[in-house]
Amino acid sequence: MKRALLIPLMLAAGLATGGGAAFGVATVTGPREAPEKEAAPMPTFVATGPILVPLVDSDGGLAGYGTIEVQLEVAADAKEDVASRLPLLLNAINLRTYRAPLASGPDRLLPDLAAFRQLVFVAAVETYGKGTVSRVAITSAKPA
Repeated sequence: MKRALLIPLMLAAGLATGGGAAFGVATVTGPREAPEKEAAPMPTFVATGPILVPLVDSDGGLAGYGTIEVQLEVAADAKEDVASRLPLLLNAINLRTYRAPLASGPDRLLPDLAAFRQLVFVAAVETYGKGTVSRVAITSAKPA
């Protein structure tokens, strides 16, 4: 019976001693401050200018054309690189638009903006690499 009481009593005494020591060290040294994180550079936008987009039906027929303006959100230090390779991005977009069914609306003359945004993002990843372009913002869309 002695042994059955001695083991839990020693366990409780050890926990109390360890907890008291931790409290004493925290009181003497004070609270620890979180390390400061390095501030990430502010994102900036790069405008692509107007892009003439063929509006293709789901059956592959040309329904018309649309003009869409896009801006790419990139880190500030990558802005020059993205702007210098913009013709490659426009080429990648053009190689995809004629295959993607972007025509929507009742008369099939309105562009499907969600599909076009995804198309531009995939083309941007192919052109600049993963992680360079964080978002694609469509700033203007008009039927041509």
